Amino acid sequence: MKSVTTEQFEQMVNDDKPLVILLPVGSVEPHGPHLGLLTDTIISEGCAELAAKDLSKEHHVLIAPSVPYGVTDYAAGFKGAISIPEQSLVNYLQAVVDGFLLNGADHVCLINNHLEPDHYQAIVKASQLFEEGKCSVACPLKRRWARTLSDEFKRGECHAGQYETAIIMAADPAGVNEEKMQVLPEVPISLSDKINEGVNNFTDMGMNQAYAGAPSKATREEGQELLEKLAIMVVTEVKEALEK
Repeated sequence: MKSVTTEQFEQMVNDDKPLVILLPVGSVEPHGPHLGLLTDTIISEGCAELAAKDLSKEHHVLIAPSVPYGVTDYAAGFKGAISIPEQSLVNYLQAVVDGFLLNGADHVCLINNHLEPDHYQAIVKASQLFEEGKCSVACPLKRRWARTLSDEFKRGECHAGQYETAIIMAADPAGVNEEKMQVLPEVPISLSDKINEGVNNFTDMGMNQAYAGAPSKATREEGQELLEKLAIMVVTEVKEALEK
C-alpha cells in the first residue's frame, strides 16, 4: 500500500469491483532464541500477501500497514515484550477500520496470528462494532481453521516451535537464526492446556526461553504449506463476509 497514491485509491473506490483492505495484526513479543520479536506480525503479513493474489482476481485489494502492538501479558518478564491494554487495542483497531470504511473501502479483514486470548478477544470486539459484512477476523484460533493446520499447532505447542519457525523460514528466511534453531531441545508444553488450567505467563508454564514445541524440526517447505493454508483462511473469511 505504500506505493498507492490518493488518486489510485480513489479510482479503486469508484470502480465496480469491491475494495478489500487486509490489515495484518501481530505483536512485539519474545519468540525464543531463534526468532525475532515481530514473528506474529510477519506471519500475518505473509499470509496477507498470498491471500491478496487470490482475492485480486475479483476485487481491488490493498494490504494496509500492519498493527504490530498487541496484548502480550503472557510474555511478561522477558525483555522485548511490549504489551498494550486490551481496550486500547480495541479502540485503535476500531479507528483504523472506520477510517478505511469512511474512505470508501467495502471491507476490512483483520488478520491476526498473535494467539494470546485477551488479544484475540480485543480483535473480535473491534470487528463487532461494525455493520455486518464490513469487518471480518481471520485467525487460526477459530476451530474451523485450527483443524487444517499442523499437529503441533493442534497440540498447542506452537509458540516459536516447529509451526511458527517453519512459517518464518518461508515468509522471511533472514528472520530465523538457523544455527540456534537446530540445537534447541523440544519443549513439549501445550499453551492451550496451560491456559485452560489458569496459567497466564510463559515462565510459570515452563517456557524458560519463551518457546514451546520443536523448532529444530521446522522446514521451509512445511512453512510454505502452512502459509498457503492461512491464506485460504483469509480469502474465505473475506468472501463469506462480502456475501452477507
